[in-house]
Amino acid sequence: MARSVTTARKTANTIVAGALGLLMFFPVLWIIILSFKTEGDAIKAPLEILFNTGWTTESYGTVQARSNYFKHFSNSLIISLGSTFLGILIAVPAAWAMAFVPAKRTKDVLMWMLSTKMLPPVGVLVPIYLIFRDLGLLDTRTGLVFVLMMINLPIIVWMLYTYFREIPGEILEAARMDGASLREEVIYVLLPMAIPGMASTVLLNIILAWNEAFWTLNLTAAKAAPLTAFIASYSSPEGLFYAKLSAASVMAIAPILIMGWFSQKQLVRGLTFGAVK
Repeated sequence: MARSVTTARKTANTIVAGALGLLMFFPVLWIIILSFKTEGDAIKAPLEILFNTGWTTESYGTVQARSNYFKHFSNSLIISLGSTFLGILIAVPAAWAMAFVPAKRTKDVLMWMLSTKMLPPVGVLVPIYLIFRDLGLLDTRTGLVFVLMMINLPIIVWMLYTYFREIPGEILEAARMDGASLREEVIYVLLPMAIPGMASTVLLNIILAWNEAFWTLNLTAAKAAPLTAFIASYSSPEGLFYAKLSAASVMAIAPILIMGWFSQKQLVRGLTFGAVK
């Protein structure tokens, strides 16, 4: 009896989890479906769209002919990887100091850093825009690397701080007693032990930088425009071109979806690192 109840509960949990997964994935699935429709079919009622057998790749051809997809893709790649690399370089020593040499106000500093994520970006748009204009960083990949690194830095520091806290300080003390310098202690002892957490931090920051739209749309025009600007170019005063907009969206999210699919085990492992001792 108990075994049958357990089996029924597992089945119910599986069904609920599958339904929730399908519900969360449905918007992406709908965009994919619209991308293979003509503009005329894309504005029809949802049931007509689902059961319409007309499929075409016309929108993908039009999008590629109108825009240089690979230029936007390379911009997104460079900006995402660059901001992540720079953020890790800054966050590792900051998280190490907060985790292993905490000061009296360390927790206050961490909370203050996290509170900056609650600030509406539009509140600081004008000063940052003027600073970038005076420094010649508007519509440059360098400018976007710096701004995306700054807005994601609190999350990187918080994640690394959490992972570093799970590593016993005695291991670092032993390395110090064996004559390891501070640099060797961090590079050869701390970071290898925090690889799962480091990996999940890097992956999450790449995703956040890849999907960032507010700053990329306001600080770029053409030269450094990433894929978020590539998508926005299909919204015009004349109206929305749903099929072409969907095709552009699929082309923009496909690389990050593929990366997430192949790295999901590492991402989950890193996010749960230290959760169970």
